[in-house]
Amino acid sequence: MSESTVLVLDAPPPAPPPRLGSLTGRARILHADADTLSSQLPRADVLLVWDFLSDAVRLAWPGEGPRPRWVHTASAGVDRLMCPELVESDTLVTNARGIFDQPIAEYVAGLILAMAKDLPRTIQLQEARIWQHRETRRVARTRACVVGSGPIGHAIVRMLKGLGIITALVGRSARNGVHGPDELDRLMARADWVVCAAPLTDDTRGMFDERRFGMMQPSARFINVGRGALVVEDALAAALSKRWIAGAALDVFEHEPLPADSPLWTAPDLIVSPHMSGDVVGWRDELGAQFVELYEEWAAGRPLSNVVDKKRGYVRGN
Repeated sequence: MSESTVLVLDAPPPAPPPRLGSLTGRARILHADADTLSSQLPRADVLLVWDFLSDAVRLAWPGEGPRPRWVHTASAGVDRLMCPELVESDTLVTNARGIFDQPIAEYVAGLILAMAKDLPRTIQLQEARIWQHRETRRVARTRACVVGSGPIGHAIVRMLKGLGIITALVGRSARNGVHGPDELDRLMARADWVVCAAPLTDDTRGMFDERRFGMMQPSARFINVGRGALVVEDALAAALSKRWIAGAALDVFEHEPLPADSPLWTAPDLIVSPHMSGDVVGWRDELGAQFVELYEEWAAGRPLSNVVDKKRGYVRGN
């Protein structure tokens, strides 16, 4: 294959650009931002979406002129990219499947331990110089319901089982080791920990709403590391205020950054983190290296890994 043109949708500073020096002589690298993407798209064979929090691709794609034959996003989710024109096109879409699994599983385990051992309250009491003895909760033999049976969900299950937590995994369809969606309500109702790691699709948008928070145990806690729009945030804030559930932790939100006037900031027993559960030291280097490996597959004419089913919104098998 002759030299191809790779267009990078850059992330805004201070995020560094991807390290693509190993493609020198094999690919022509162009850069765009949200303002210039539309004019640059017709020139590209490949689009690398480095700014995976941007809606620029979805907005620019329906324009005139040829479009890249392959789009790769440096994220697990692809919902920020998809528009009808991209879904119906012949363009391949791939994602960063495999990069974030273990870090997110570790983050979820850390949140569960922090909530079970009342660590946020311990830090608050230390800052106030108050000595207040409390009893905390054992995590072994508690029950978790993990929603989302992709690689991240499976990694979370493995991590929680290592803590002695009895874990059920719920996916889009029932199969070996995975419960179907018709069992979600039953499993949630008996869980001590409900962990959301599902992709955002038309079927999953707003799936955690007032009804589902109402069926959880008063001692249960909810964690979302999937997508913000999976949760009806006002319903969660109300459930916490009314003590329907004991607590929650959110790493993703419908609007990011979370607005300063959001009621989530002051919701009782809620841990807020800024979409960082998968971002460990060196994660951007791993993302860049993954793209280079995929580019080599593509340039050699081999079938690509991590190909997203554009109609479903995730890699098949999740």
